Amino acid sequence: MVIRVLMGACVVLVVGGCASGEVGSGAAVEESSSSTAAIPAGGIPRFEVDSSWEWPPVLPNGEAVGVVSYVAVDRQDHVWVLQRSRQVPADKQYQAAPPVLEFDENGNFVQGWGGPADGYDWPDTEHGLFVDYEDNVWLTGLNPLEQSYARPTERTDDMILKFTRRGEFLAQFGGLDRHPLGLGGNADIESVHLATETVVFPETNELFVADGYANRRVLVLDAQTLAFKRMWGAFGIQPPADLGRDANPTSGAAKIDLATTLVDDPKGPDTFNSVHAIKVSNDGLVYVGDRNHRRIQVFTLDGEYVTQGFVNLEGDDNMTVCGLDFSADPQQEFIYVGDYGNGHVHIVRRQTLEVVGSFGNYGSSPGDFQGLHTLVVDSKGNIWTAETQPRPVGSRVQRFTFKGIS
Repeated sequence: MVIRVLMGACVVLVVGGCASGEVGSGAAVEESSSSTAAIPAGGIPRFEVDSSWEWPPVLPNGEAVGVVSYVAVDRQDHVWVLQRSRQVPADKQYQAAPPVLEFDENGNFVQGWGGPADGYDWPDTEHGLFVDYEDNVWLTGLNPLEQSYARPTERTDDMILKFTRRGEFLAQFGGLDRHPLGLGGNADIESVHLATETVVFPETNELFVADGYANRRVLVLDAQTLAFKRMWGAFGIQPPADLGRDANPTSGAAKIDLATTLVDDPKGPDTFNSVHAIKVSNDGLVYVGDRNHRRIQVFTLDGEYVTQGFVNLEGDDNMTVCGLDFSADPQQEFIYVGDYGNGHVHIVRRQTLEVVGSFGNYGSSPGDFQGLHTLVVDSKGNIWTAETQPRPVGSRVQRFTFKGIS
């Protein structure tokens, strides 16, 4: 493992209304003890893209970053970025930065660490990053769906890794190459299969896992011991044990004509497609992003289905619910949804799952998006986004400053 430590003009985006799909009833929302101001009734958030946030960042010794995969924030509002060191272009491989990078909220580099080492299975291609309420860092991978430029392999990244914020290894769930890519492991209680995202719910100290690139489920583990606790699929129903991902992700279900499907069956497919995003609200509801089925499904902590809502059924690309997070107000009134395939951030009212606005278009200009892979909200309400396109260079992290409600 490599560990490195170093101490030490805006475009206005005004959201507007856009069409929504199926709208669920939602559950009652309790007020938390946060001091953030409440959101006025009827308003929607406004943001400015912050051009002072630099990407690629200035790193020690001129180190280079590869494809950006994920962004997270911790309780200090430090920004954590997971980038793929083995997807740094060949002419800069000798300058590749460590995969995990920490910055303060002003963009100053704090530390970098990560990579293969004895004692654990580092993913061949990094995917998901989360920093929990105790500053533990959680990682997932997605190989061989996307491979290293330098040393490609066909092994499957079937692990979750847990580290301290300084990069000290704590625990591993699963491991390398536990399941073939085309075959699911939905009944496996000892491994994931290309898990996408993790989140810890502090009240129960449980790890909720979107086990969804090659499996079709939500998995819940004890965050301390990594012992299995429960799992479920779409609508709270366990998916078939061997239902996996098509080895060709551009075929079959990946190109489903969802609008046509909903005419015959308004609730949509009975199984998840790509379980790509997961968050747990302050009031204990689990929100799951079923990316290629363009929907958010909501569950209780125990996996009981509550409701669902569709996002951007009119968009050209199916991959609309790729990342999600909540607004920073006590009630978490809004959900921000990263639309990978169409280049938008959608604003969804959490109570009803109605899409009430959006910003951004598909493109490379500040405030636009190419391959919007995930997003996260800091304690001030600012949105941080991670884009995985274009490649081999051009992916980036952007910051959108919260400017209030109107």
